Amino acid sequence: MEDIVSLCKRRGFIYPGSEIYGGEAGLYDFGPYGVELLNNIKQSWWRANVHLKENYVGLDSAMFKHPRVWEASGHVGGFSDPLAECKKCNNRIRVDKELEKIGVTADEKMSEAQLNGLFDANRAKIKCNVCGQQDFSGVHAFNLLVKSNLGDFTGQDERPVYLPGEACQGIYLNFKNIVDTTRLKVPFGVAQIGKAFRNEISPRNFLFRTREFEQADTQLFVKPNHNVEAYEAIKQDRWNWYLSLGIKETNLRWKQHENLVFYAKDAWDIEYKYPSYGYDEVEGIHDRTDYDLSQHMKFSGVDLNYTNPQNPQEKYIPWVLETSMGMGRIFLAVLSDAYTVEVTDNGDSRTVLKLSPELAPVRCAIFPLLKNKPELVAKAREIYAALSKNFVCEFDDNGNIGKRYRRQDEIGTPYCLVVDFDTLEGDKVDTVTIRDRDTSEQTRVNIADLNQHLVV
Repeated sequence: MEDIVSLCKRRGFIYPGSEIYGGEAGLYDFGPYGVELLNNIKQSWWRANVHLKENYVGLDSAMFKHPRVWEASGHVGGFSDPLAECKKCNNRIRVDKELEKIGVTADEKMSEAQLNGLFDANRAKIKCNVCGQQDFSGVHAFNLLVKSNLGDFTGQDERPVYLPGEACQGIYLNFKNIVDTTRLKVPFGVAQIGKAFRNEISPRNFLFRTREFEQADTQLFVKPNHNVEAYEAIKQDRWNWYLSLGIKETNLRWKQHENLVFYAKDAWDIEYKYPSYGYDEVEGIHDRTDYDLSQHMKFSGVDLNYTNPQNPQEKYIPWVLETSMGMGRIFLAVLSDAYTVEVTDNGDSRTVLKLSPELAPVRCAIFPLLKNKPELVAKAREIYAALSKNFVCEFDDNGNIGKRYRRQDEIGTPYCLVVDFDTLEGDKVDTVTIRDRDTSEQTRVNIADLNQHLVV
């Protein structure tokens, strides 16, 4: 994982947030290649969950919401992590994660008193990860919502608002709008990619646990008790999507939640085997019954019952089947799965990101053989301009061809195209050499056929 993090910085995938000021824990910026990879993952997800499904639509809801939304969702009263503080250096630890490291499970439904009892029984096994001491405060619940200010000019904090603790609430808030303004009938789904913010006690593991991140969520609204078959279909559909990205199935596994919240019928995680970190959640798939819509109907006073258009006497609160994926986590999983170090025939090592062409930040890099030959440069730029209408391309004339290949290997470019003197004259005129990233094999291709050749 250290090598992957290093490559992310060196090749412009991920930068530490506010780095020139010393950085800020749990915040990262997506660089030039990172934002292209992230956008490609988003497009793949959106296509799979909206464009290819007749009964799904998309949504982009506002981040700020009425304060009562977060009361109804339970975030104001119950969205917290157990925190303890080192009395020697004031470092804060997340108690449940520290207990997990020593094989002790802390149930998220435990009270503060229960957590303190569990922590006290295991204090001798837990050390501060900064100073190494074992002198901690008691455990208390720390709410993860990030408080903000919107339209409150009194300075009295009379109407606190919050940045979203999760992205999906806007889907529930717009359930009635979508029913009223579309021809969708239950069962139907709504998909959204949105920002979420959490006041993490100890952000860690690079992109895996951050304070600002994106979630890709779907909510399928189904008739009450019509959940089992649809839930299994969703699980299979989500599993297949990961395989479609090129992720190795051996690095994926299912994990069922043992301790469900009171309103849930079932909950499973898709876990990925991250280098150094091991298996951990990349996406959660939850059977939430009618809890979410019922809560918002209770707190807002608005009737959110669905009326069956074929039988107006039939009214009910739909149940919700949810999928929720962290964009940073799938980004890191895709990078980890693609990261490959090969030893060449001459004993040198070659670092390659074997990304699927659909995800690669750059589909094709165009090189003139020599940068000091205007005729080669002009032809290469002509090809670059033409291909860029359909693909993300990169023009590179810096350094020898071997170094250029290595740079493109490290960012995952599947094809490198070289314009040489044969391109301009002789029996190979109007052809170029294309080099395959994974095999390093080179073939001669007609310029007129390049668009077709780059389509996978």
